[in-house]
Amino acid sequence: MRARTARTLLGALAIVIALVWVFPVYWMVNSSLLPNVTLQSFVPTFVPFGGSFANFASALADGEFFAALGMSVSITLIAVFFCIIFAFLGAVAISRFRFRGRTSFIIAVLVVQMLPAEGLFIAQYKMVAGAGLLDSVIGVSIIYIAAVVPFTIWMLRGFVAGVPADLEEAAMVDGLSRFGAFMRITFPLLAPGLVASGVYAFLQAWNEFTVALVLLPSESAQTLPLWLRGFVQASATRATDWGQVMAASTLVAVPVIVFFLIVQGRLTSGLVSGAVKG
Repeated sequence: MRARTARTLLGALAIVIALVWVFPVYWMVNSSLLPNVTLQSFVPTFVPFGGSFANFASALADGEFFAALGMSVSITLIAVFFCIIFAFLGAVAISRFRFRGRTSFIIAVLVVQMLPAEGLFIAQYKMVAGAGLLDSVIGVSIIYIAAVVPFTIWMLRGFVAGVPADLEEAAMVDGLSRFGAFMRITFPLLAPGLVASGVYAFLQAWNEFTVALVLLPSESAQTLPLWLRGFVQASATRATDWGQVMAASTLVAVPVIVFFLIVQGRLTSGLVSGAVKG
């Protein structure tokens, strides 16, 4: 009885915490469906009865939205793709091989991750400007990749180290080469780690604001976070329309939700089953 009561109380506590966590998201979506007059009322409206998609239409009517969406998608896809490749190779190198400078490389990965991003802005700006890559997808993508790779290497290192090398050796005894054994035995078991690293890289690239603000000074080249800031500022000049602001925020969040819906099955199964399957 005590164990059942404890589980019930813990379950109720988990539900309360989940509701507190999800409420801001619900309130954003709820507010995006309501007119500004209703939002300014002292009586909160928790269910958008009589609401409409007019706020979404106003946000989509902004001529810069789709350009910003295209730039964000391009930068994010490039960053995720190359981050996974570089992090995977780095994690395999420090987990499977012993070479001169291995310890120094691991320490360098940790030190780079601890550097504050703000302290690198001037150097990053000069480097990108010197290469003529300001206001470009390539310039921002390079900086994002460099910022995310150290942590993803460290993340994937744990997954690679969790797969026993004995599995590869057994496959090599059966006639496979080292590369073939790794790709056919170990690589499939690393799928959860690759998905987790991809999720981290995706979130960092999609939501990043300050680096994009420095490297994309032109109003014609903006990512979605920069577009959202400009949308809020334009709204403020005519008294902030919070319904439109919430609709624009929801539009920025939708691709993240779609991405999670696509990868959550693989991510969840990996977390449950672990890196090694018997």
